[in-house]
Amino acid sequence: MSKPLKHKARKRFGQNFLHDQNIIERIISHINPTATQHLVEIGPGKGALTERLVQQAGRLDVIELDRDLIPLLEQRFASFDHFNIHSADALKFDFSRLVAIKAAASENDRLRLVGNLPYNISTPLIFHLLDSIDLIEDMHFMLQKEVVERLTAAAGSKAYGRLSILVQYLCQAQLLFIVPPGAFNPPPKVDSAIVQLTPRRNFNSAPKLQYGSVEDLALIAREAFAQRRKTLRNNLKKILSAEQINACGIDPGRRAETLTISEFVALADQFAQAGGLAATED
Repeated sequence: MSKPLKHKARKRFGQNFLHDQNIIERIISHINPTATQHLVEIGPGKGALTERLVQQAGRLDVIELDRDLIPLLEQRFASFDHFNIHSADALKFDFSRLVAIKAAASENDRLRLVGNLPYNISTPLIFHLLDSIDLIEDMHFMLQKEVVERLTAAAGSKAYGRLSILVQYLCQAQLLFIVPPGAFNPPPKVDSAIVQLTPRRNFNSAPKLQYGSVEDLALIAREAFAQRRKTLRNNLKKILSAEQINACGIDPGRRAETLTISEFVALADQFAQAGGLAATED
């Protein structure tokens, strides 16, 4: 029997390996994977969570950037036929590949994403995943607590911003529980949290863009929060006039953090009706 391979956490990859079994069981209970589902784990590390996922999922693909971890994962999970490793950067990974190569397609081919995400890539990675939202059933991520607070923030709070708006427009976002530093090796300097993101399949109880696109909404949110202390009149003046903002029933003297997602959607629709992104390029 071969000796288990060893690996030391690397700062450049933002590695903090989860080892607390109680936390692992809590995560698994929330995910509740089944033999008919296709799971994808981003950043499996040494496989602490992978070990539980692979026993319950119908198919498990893992995406790992650190090439030195690949042999360790191969050694540990080689006996599982439904386990696949992708040595790749999740920030650049094309998730549609996993749907395209799925064997024996079922009624639900969407991916269930899981991961203990490195703090240094969590925000850009979430934006990248939003581009593939139609392929995703749900997401359960371990993130820095501060990032989860931004994902789930309500209008009027300090954590509310562009990330909150785009994520909550496309998904239902819920903070599940807090994870202390001691659950990791090495322990990070901050608390972590588990977030559940469930893509919206209908907008019966949520605002929906009528004329604008998600790209329009992203631009409006980015510009509106460019300088948090300034008003909409100042931050949006290059793309929407005070009259256009007023036409949405919104006071141009308000700050971005006071607007609901419905109001941001109204601004994005107004922007689209005025020519949208094409007009800004003229």
